[in-house]
Amino acid sequence: MIFNSTSSNSPLVPKANKLFINGEFPRSESGRSEPVYLHNSQKLQSYVCRASRKDLRAAVTAAQVGLLSWQKKTAFNRGQILYRIAEMLSSRRLDLTSQIQDLFGSKESLAQEQINKSLETLLYYAGFADKLNQVLGSINPVSGPFHNFTALEPMGVVGIVYDQEFNLNSFFHQIASALCAGNSIVMIFDKPGSALLSDLAEILKTSDLPSGVVNLLSGSVEELSGHLASHMEVQGLLVTTKSQDVLSEMQRLAVDNMKRVVNWNFTELSVGPLSALSETKTVWHPVGI
Repeated sequence: MIFNSTSSNSPLVPKANKLFINGEFPRSESGRSEPVYLHNSQKLQSYVCRASRKDLRAAVTAAQVGLLSWQKKTAFNRGQILYRIAEMLSSRRLDLTSQIQDLFGSKESLAQEQINKSLETLLYYAGFADKLNQVLGSINPVSGPFHNFTALEPMGVVGIVYDQEFNLNSFFHQIASALCAGNSIVMIFDKPGSALLSDLAEILKTSDLPSGVVNLLSGSVEELSGHLASHMEVQGLLVTTKSQDVLSEMQRLAVDNMKRVVNWNFTELSVGPLSALSETKTVWHPVGI
């Protein structure tokens, strides 16, 4: 057994991060795992699972079931749950600050800033959950004795691919906006950010989210992104990548079931992600009949 201790807050035993699928913490069916080291060192920080294609399929199946539970929640209740995620994140502040410093070499002030921005993001979308249709829906002027309404609906199962350098606020920005719009999530992200997977999953697990609404997979984006893009039960893709090749390949594979592919470039809090991750439904109703 290898023991490391870089600060008083660091664990003595390297953590074994599992996957987060359907509200549970399974190991990868492939049995593969990879070490993650402290920033700019060869000191072991933890182990992460390397998810397989079978793990991805299990996560999508869980997200389909979770989507039904999430859509049955009232918009107000979804906002309450997003608020609860913020509460649980705040309770893990000290531990996450220490881990961000260890993994990315960040100063304590910068690690704290990431957490503060993440809390602000969660609270923003928690407040927006029951106001989405009022802001982005509309009553449309038409010629004739009809009312014409446009309302928003969830896109469905959203696959998120994150292969840039991990940032806590960006992680929660994507998760919170997708949840606020009523979607369920399958997210793939690589190390070293995946060394935080168990901590982030524990926050979500204790936040009243129905099982399967958020599923987190650690593994190779290059290995899994194509399978996610071609999966017929995934309705949308949210991609954060610097690789034009990865983005182009996912766009190509998404054509078969006409997935919407959103290249994430939202840095400020806005309704932009909510609009991008929603579908619109137009309803005609006769007047005076």
